[in-house]
Amino acid sequence: MTPSSCHARRAAAAVAAALTAAACGGGGQGAAPGVLSSSWSDPPNPLEPANTNEVQGGKVLDMLFRGLKRYNPRTGAAENMLAEKIETSDSQNFTVTVKDGWTFSDGEPVTARSFVDAWNYGAGLRNNQRNAYFFGYIDGYDKVHPESGGQSADTLSGLRVTGPRTFTIRLSQKFSTFPDTLGYAAFAPLPRAFFDRHADWLRRPVGNGPYLVRSYTRGFMMSLRKWDGYPGRDKAQNNGVDLQVYTDGNTAYTDLLAGNLDLVDDVPAAQLKNVKADLDGRYINTPAGIIQTLAFPFYDPQWNKPGMEKVRTGLSMAINRDQITRRIFHDTRTPASDWTSPVLGADGGFRAGLCGSACTYDPGRARALVQEGGGLPGGQVRIAYNADAGSHREWVDAVCNSINNALGNGRACVGNPIGTFADFRNQIGRHKMPGPFRAGWQMDYPLIQNFLQPLYYTGASSNDGQWSSKDFDRLVDRANAESDTARAVKLFQAAEEVVRDNMAAIPLWYQNGSAGYAQRLSHVALNPFSVPVYNEIKVG
Repeated sequence: MTPSSCHARRAAAAVAAALTAAACGGGGQGAAPGVLSSSWSDPPNPLEPANTNEVQGGKVLDMLFRGLKRYNPRTGAAENMLAEKIETSDSQNFTVTVKDGWTFSDGEPVTARSFVDAWNYGAGLRNNQRNAYFFGYIDGYDKVHPESGGQSADTLSGLRVTGPRTFTIRLSQKFSTFPDTLGYAAFAPLPRAFFDRHADWLRRPVGNGPYLVRSYTRGFMMSLRKWDGYPGRDKAQNNGVDLQVYTDGNTAYTDLLAGNLDLVDDVPAAQLKNVKADLDGRYINTPAGIIQTLAFPFYDPQWNKPGMEKVRTGLSMAINRDQITRRIFHDTRTPASDWTSPVLGADGGFRAGLCGSACTYDPGRARALVQEGGGLPGGQVRIAYNADAGSHREWVDAVCNSINNALGNGRACVGNPIGTFADFRNQIGRHKMPGPFRAGWQMDYPLIQNFLQPLYYTGASSNDGQWSSKDFDRLVDRANAESDTARAVKLFQAAEEVVRDNMAAIPLWYQNGSAGYAQRLSHVALNPFSVPVYNEIKVG
């Protein structure tokens, strides 16, 4: 996912007409028996797995589909779901065996072709799928999705069906942890109805997960119901979920307190001071796979000249993360001490404190490093952010106040608001940023590789600051080629140390997921992506 918004979205395509069948009304106590109601926003794009790259649509896909892997809702570990086995001898060629006995909810068996056809569709340039780049490691991607011109092939040469339940994958480079990426929604299988009756499928998606779409009225509600024929071990523990559309999080929170809604999975900032008292233990605040950073314009020689790594490190040490996360975010953020996320766990690559003293508030050392590095370029830091999201100004001002106090200069740092998110991303894309800019990353899949390579590898698609390090690139290449996961993780951590030593970006804080729920619900939890584990929730 691209930096600067956790997800910087491409322009939204027109959404297919909503199914207008009547939805079950009411939330909270008025809902249908065993059905819970949850706050939601209409997804901007059709619910095609390879076309959904935002949280609201992702919530639905997680209920409608199961792929080769599924990320454990507690640990984030990639565990086999429809994959009976995924084998490789060289980390570049993989043989996949799909489990027997799985079907889509319309009765069609899930086969090897269900995956291969879906992936070819997702990768194709003509299909304009927002997640097409996830198939970029597979051989032939440059033919089905060229950087310029039209596509010259309809299928990825690296995919081949070898039997009803087997297919092979050939990558363009070694990628030892590639199988662990296959729990991402873009890699979900699709039934023939998706291709043969596409418009009908868009109106009422058919998947192979624990829920069915019963009805959807855009701007009002999507009603999902338990699929009794679901063969997986993670069957729904409730009768369904009514996703109720809200345009204001505070209204949803008020409805929760009034008993008109069962679940709010993003507690508004204005309510954080009172949420614990309001909900009496029915409030969740847990780490998610999201990190916020300050990125730098390394294409500007002033920020990339010798000695500037000291200035960047000094700025990091001038930020009082503990104070800001307490006062601004009321502990819904956790001070960052590396460039990944705690949800990865130690085995997955998270190493608390890897940033060391460079992420520890130390005004005296901060002043010394900035001076040793030659001072602030132009005498002042201007932190850019998009002004149309009201939540950014407060923390940017707090960061600047911290820097100003640490450096003993009331004008050392100022905020640089840029009108809209579109304007902000446009300036980033044109490499016109005059100084540091807010950035962020929400993991696509829980691997340390996903927090490092897309952001810091030379020429990577989300390397907005154009930082480049041959040492970093070499370590990432070695890590991707390493067949032993533990050794690969250590190599990625060594690459992360290169990021630290150069302060390629300043890590600020890890973002938590937050939720509040009604008394009639139990077994409520958020997964590492900050999404409710809907199938585990019990009603009554």
